[in-house]
Amino acid sequence: MIKPLPRSGCSILCFNRSSFTGLQRLEQQERAMVQAKSWILKQHFEGFPKDSDFELKQEQLPEPKDGEVLVEAVFLSVDPYMRPYSRVRMQPGDVMIGTQVAKVIQSNNPAFSVGCHVVGRCGWRTNTVSDGTGLTRVLNDWPQDVPLSLAIGGLGMPGLTALYGLEEVLAIKPGETLLVNAAAGAVGSVVGQIAKLKGCKVVGSAGSDAKVAYLKELGFDYVFNYKTVPSLEEALKQASPEGYDCFFDNVGGHFSSVVLPQMKYLGRIAVCGGISLYNDKEPQTGPYPQLNMIFKELRMEGFLVGRWEHKNEESLKRMLAWVQEGKLKFREHVTVGFENMPAAFMGMLQGENTGKAIIKV
Repeated sequence: MIKPLPRSGCSILCFNRSSFTGLQRLEQQERAMVQAKSWILKQHFEGFPKDSDFELKQEQLPEPKDGEVLVEAVFLSVDPYMRPYSRVRMQPGDVMIGTQVAKVIQSNNPAFSVGCHVVGRCGWRTNTVSDGTGLTRVLNDWPQDVPLSLAIGGLGMPGLTALYGLEEVLAIKPGETLLVNAAAGAVGSVVGQIAKLKGCKVVGSAGSDAKVAYLKELGFDYVFNYKTVPSLEEALKQASPEGYDCFFDNVGGHFSSVVLPQMKYLGRIAVCGGISLYNDKEPQTGPYPQLNMIFKELRMEGFLVGRWEHKNEESLKRMLAWVQEGKLKFREHVTVGFENMPAAFMGMLQGENTGKAIIKV
């Protein structure tokens, strides 16, 4: 209660204990309010994304309630899947989807202590209040000399995609020949290295001479620049005249159509992505795969990495051991500044990155 009491021509405001408590709580809430930024999908992409498709917004986040945490983004990811997913999983006005490495700065949830790092599906946000759904703590024994950004890269979703595509979908065997396209990207570069660890011959394609040189450093057996070879068909034949046992497809479209006739009998194809199709205003048509698949008895399987989520902890520990043994290496394409996320996203779709594209806040 606030009670004005007249005295000597003046008014004095007197506060009882409950009044002070209420004011203190209000002050604490105001201090706890965090100014968060987020990137909004302003309108669905038509063809290749453009700056006007995004809008930067700010909002005040409240203090986390019981069971909630407040996290602050440290690294954010931009990935090819965001382009097709934005059409089927989002509406204009939604925060752009995506994953980040974040630090817990306030916690009322015993599963997440203040100061710990998590991987979260928080979207393109600088700060998020969460009840813990969609947050996964970074491995407790994460080595100090391994960058945390790898938790959304080679030791995160892209790396696990590579591992599960090879082991679970292709069931790759020593001595087999594997082809991977977009081989210098976040997934493809890991695919090739793991296949080599498993005793395979690895052929990769990439979109620049610099990327070709990088893949040769990683130990790929044969690499070519698909943009400069006179004939994609002849380049594939030259790389492996006997054909291919396995094909890890990140590109789709024309490239995939050229590969199918060069698959070996009973060959296997893991369809991970179709980046050559994502920005089309009109769907591509033909050639069609049925005859090659019938006569060669090929197996083609699309997959999403979440199918094997129950294996993630064990899989990440295996991959981390390869890193520490020097058998698995990563390169990152780092963009600094949250305000540059749309530019980083569009650059990634144009192939500007070698390795994983990330944003450092």
